[in-house]
Amino acid sequence: MTGKLFGGSIVITALIAGAVLYYLQVYAFYSEVDAPADGVTLVLLSNGEPEAIPVENFQAIDADSSPIRYRACFTTPFSFGLLTDTFVMAEDMDPRNAPKWFDCFDSRAIGAELEAGTALTFMGQKNIHFGVDRIVAITDDGRGYIWHELNDCGEKAYDGTVVGEECPSRPAQPTPTE
Repeated sequence: MTGKLFGGSIVITALIAGAVLYYLQVYAFYSEVDAPADGVTLVLLSNGEPEAIPVENFQAIDADSSPIRYRACFTTPFSFGLLTDTFVMAEDMDPRNAPKWFDCFDSRAIGAELEAGTALTFMGQKNIHFGVDRIVAITDDGRGYIWHELNDCGEKAYDGTVVGEECPSRPAQPTPTE
């Protein structure tokens, strides 16, 4: 009888721990955020600087636990022609998954549109965080999506490879007393 109680308590503890971990991954760290102060930006072909584009219906979530958890949705009146002639495109990008409860961002549907050519990806901002770029996908009907993606420097920095001179300086880490 003691063995059954002990085994049962282990199973119950595992179920509770699993539920808590699921909640922490999917809900706890995310929060809704306002539109960036400088708006939704795309990098200009002419000078490499970010330029704000007009947007409506902006929704976004982010989490302090990781620089690549940012997701956003919006609409814009800009056409494909104007976008491709004016802004830097980001090639071979696949959207990252978002929590299911953030229903405006469906990574599979966005990926299918990118594959079909009814959506294009643009560079929103280089090094929004160290080693992380902001990617903006816009569909031919004006729906837009944003996510963060590791760039070459980020991939090197996080896998332990020597970063090299072509990467920006890594920001100083605060000491525990700061």
